[in-house]
Amino acid sequence: MLACIAVFLLLQIIGESISLLLNLPIPGPVLGMVMMLICLILKYGLIEEVRPTANILLAHLALLFVPAGIGVIRQTERITSEWLAITLVIVLGTAITMLVTAFTIQWTAKYLGVDDDTE
Repeated sequence: MLACIAVFLLLQIIGESISLLLNLPIPGPVLGMVMMLICLILKYGLIEEVRPTANILLAHLALLFVPAGIGVIRQTERITSEWLAITLVIVLGTAITMLVTAFTIQWTAKYLGVDDDTE
């Protein structure tokens, strides 16, 4: 389990380093996840080695949101002064994400020739 967590953290650190060094607009953890996906695709059997640790982390995922929640609470003054802009960004961002996801699913289904009749 410790080896898997070390791999997760190592990939996150590498992703963060690449993001900072190349001044990319992509967060380091996202780059780390992409690298993890590539590793899972390239190394047969890796997913079975990582699965138990990933399941434990997913089971306790709520605990990982505590630092983010504390960060939000510490920014209460800013949130109250900019609530309208924050609300608009959340609503528009959610709507755009839902539309892009729907169009992507439709395009993928059409591209793969999946029949959308679900009788």
